[in-house]
Amino acid sequence: QVQLVESGGGLVQAGGSLRLSCAASGRTFSIYPMGWFRQAPGKEREFVAAISWSTGITSYANSVKGRFTISRDNAKNMVYLQMNSLLPEDTAVYYCAASPRGPVNIRTCDYWGQGTQVTVSS
Repeated sequence: QVQLVESGGGLVQAGGSLRLSCAASGRTFSIYPMGWFRQAPGKEREFVAAISWSTGITSYANSVKGRFTISRDNAKNMVYLQMNSLLPEDTAVYYCAASPRGPVNIRTCDYWGQGTQVTVSS
């Protein structure tokens, strides 16, 4: 079992930066691929970024590539999402997720945090 708690969301102007954190508990955290997803009002939850458990290989949605960076610290049971050059369309609730069943996608992530709101003003 893995419990996930996100933090670091808030209100920021367009062009600004935020760093989201995800604190994980559970002894098996370090072996799971981890990801960030987001959901804007009236829209479906979408993939943002993912990181493998051992090699640190990352992947990103095209909409955030070059602006967002995902990282993890297995010793601290933490996953981060550094968000730079934020745009109003990045406004959403951001969720941290763990994928025990393989590479990250919305169907393989069995563990989810409660989400943290990110609002980008124009």
